[in-house]
Amino acid sequence: MARPAFRRSLALAATALVLAWPIGEAAAKPGKGFGMGSRGSQTFSAPPATNTAPRPAAPVERSMTQPGQTNPGVNQARPGQQAAQPGGSFGRGLLGGIAGGLLGAGLFGLLMGSGFGGMAGVLGFLVQIALIGGLVWLALRLFRRRQQPAYAGMPGQGGPSPLNRAGLDSGANSGSGLNAGRAPLFGGGAAAPSPRKAGFDGVGLTGADFNMFEKLLGDIEIAYGRGDLATLRQAATAEMAGYFAEDLAADAEAGRVNRIDDVKLLQGDLAEAWREGTTDYATVAMRFSMIDRTLDKATGRLLEGSEEPSETTEVWTFRRDAGGAWKLSAIQPA
Repeated sequence: MARPAFRRSLALAATALVLAWPIGEAAAKPGKGFGMGSRGSQTFSAPPATNTAPRPAAPVERSMTQPGQTNPGVNQARPGQQAAQPGGSFGRGLLGGIAGGLLGAGLFGLLMGSGFGGMAGVLGFLVQIALIGGLVWLALRLFRRRQQPAYAGMPGQGGPSPLNRAGLDSGANSGSGLNAGRAPLFGGGAAAPSPRKAGFDGVGLTGADFNMFEKLLGDIEIAYGRGDLATLRQAATAEMAGYFAEDLAADAEAGRVNRIDDVKLLQGDLAEAWREGTTDYATVAMRFSMIDRTLDKATGRLLEGSEEPSETTEVWTFRRDAGGAWKLSAIQPA
């Protein structure tokens, strides 16, 4: 009688492991390693790849923006229910079908003592778990690739500054630099977004703008590591500040505390900048280093991360309303 009990215990442990799998990948830094926030009408369109972030950025999975909506309300105090991502039902249905079908048949059978059909026993169970993981990974990869539009080649980058400003100080109407041969300024409306080449600047960014992006990177990372919600509300949109507050509250409830120090921008360049009505958007790829770790609040024991600097590449989108300052509007891992 001991063997069925052992098998049921093993099945329950494996189920818990599968359910907790994505949680272990969460990082201490803002965003927790997921795409979040709003990029106006471009929220569900992948930003162009750049030299700093040559791989496609992760899709936005957590956003108040609805498909076809140009300007989400940035003055709302807290984000509501997450908006559905275009194609999201496809992804959830496919992944849910695979995981639900295989796990439902396999785990239920094991819990009831009948095993996994022809693959009965613990070894068969472990093999099927591996197959499920592989199928889910493949389906997710195909789903994300389906969402990424193809982009043209990137212009050459250069200059000693971590955030590349080459050609940006010549003005929006200059005949040279990144603004040469550009299309007219991006207008408002809910038309489907179209791909643009890396470095597109429909705003006319200057060195001062890029200095502000670099400053916001450091301010937001340090503030998140200190749980400084006042600074986060000043440096980010209400939507992003709400997400940060939710994540910090969840960590506090779990007895965890984040610590982020020594943030340094190593490389950065413009992916795209555009205007929607009276609102400017700028999406910037940034590679930076920092000391990022999560500690046990009671004992100070290291739970995640390291006391040594680690490098991260992310795509940040900043938003500036008429007469206002730049604020962080979205984060996407790259």
